[in-house]
Amino acid sequence: MTENNEHTLERGLKNRHIQLIAIGGAIGTGLFLGAGRSIHFAGPSILLVYLIIGVALFFMMRALGELLVYRPTTGSFTHFAETFIGPWAGFITGWTYWFCWIVTGIAEITAVGMYVKFWAPHIPQWIPALICVIVLFLINIATVKAFGEIEFWFALIKVVTIIALIVVGFVLVFIGFESNGNQASFANLWNEGGFFPNGAKGFILAFEMAVFSFVGIELVGVTAGEAEDPAKTLPKAINQIPFRILIFYIGALFVIMSIYQWNLVDPKASPFVKVFTDIGIPAAAGIINFVVLTSAASSCNSGIFSTSRMLFTLAEEAKAPKVFRQLNKRNVPAPALLGSTAVLLVGVVLNYFLPDQVFTLVTSIATICFIWVWGVILVAHLRFRKKRPEEAAKVPFKMPFAPYANWIVLAFFVFVLVVLGFAEDTRMALFVTPVWFIILVGAYLLTKKNKV
Repeated sequence: MTENNEHTLERGLKNRHIQLIAIGGAIGTGLFLGAGRSIHFAGPSILLVYLIIGVALFFMMRALGELLVYRPTTGSFTHFAETFIGPWAGFITGWTYWFCWIVTGIAEITAVGMYVKFWAPHIPQWIPALICVIVLFLINIATVKAFGEIEFWFALIKVVTIIALIVVGFVLVFIGFESNGNQASFANLWNEGGFFPNGAKGFILAFEMAVFSFVGIELVGVTAGEAEDPAKTLPKAINQIPFRILIFYIGALFVIMSIYQWNLVDPKASPFVKVFTDIGIPAAAGIINFVVLTSAASSCNSGIFSTSRMLFTLAEEAKAPKVFRQLNKRNVPAPALLGSTAVLLVGVVLNYFLPDQVFTLVTSIATICFIWVWGVILVAHLRFRKKRPEEAAKVPFKMPFAPYANWIVLAFFVFVLVVLGFAEDTRMALFVTPVWFIILVGAYLLTKKNKV
């Protein structure tokens, strides 16, 4: 291991990498696996849930985009939080984002273990989870380009699959395909109890898992320091988010609930796999299962990448041990990568002891932590406009409807946190997650007295 004197990460991510990473960040296990649970709560109104969340997060991303065009930097969240809010905000946000992806990575490797059971039901869930972590670590330790390439192809698989699902779904609806007494029809969207079959409560409860579907949407902010032309590629990636949400989320779920009655969807299984199994195409079900398996691996890959970069940035800013500042000969932050991967192995242990409860618990915790990071981005943007109005005026990529949009989206995030308290299986996260923030406050006070 050698330490690079310049401490500069390699700008090895090309435009196609950034675009597909942005897409991949917006399509994860929360959609492929968690959609079943969301549909179970909300029925067809899940489409409106995803639309509302998508609009809110688009404004958040525009706020981040304005900050990134102003100053593209790796680990942007901690930098902007410290610069425009205060040192405490930078410390807490940096470590919380690291924790976000550790927890999300645990959710993703849990999903990998669950998907492998489709082919090998007798294999313990923790074994595929462990193999996934080891393989992705080896990919990330190579070069940033290796990460970009694998993420490019992972994301491409997801995009092609969802588009194919939508096309096949429309064909099934138009020919009136029938299987096991269930006929594919657009009428399925309102025939079984209407658009809001479970009323306001079911509609509201769906927000938790639906929000988790979007974690990683901010990942372009982490890639900024390793993008070849951030001023050009980042705005393009962010502006395409609404289109991606309409196609990949709302379009896919619209088709699924048209060919498959919402009340027949198993909340514990992936509706993407279930649909093709139940309409009598077992080979297609195996293919879709492979796709959602790669989707989970893709998100975990993003998690390993982002946690290592955030740990590197924290060390650069003296918020983490100096060893994590080291880069290997390929300009990869190897110690930070090794440290984050080691912590991620906690997920393997959880899958050994709590295989049935781990997914819901960790997704709820991750949702709370991501909401903190997204909220900090909006507040940092408000402070940027207020503290540096002249510099803000020169930024060509501006967040629309600021500052009003900032406050509306922040209020929406508070609403989501309240929703977590409604369901018994997500309520636990509201009690567990504050412990993390208490630990961080103590750590921050300690680092103020004793430099890392």
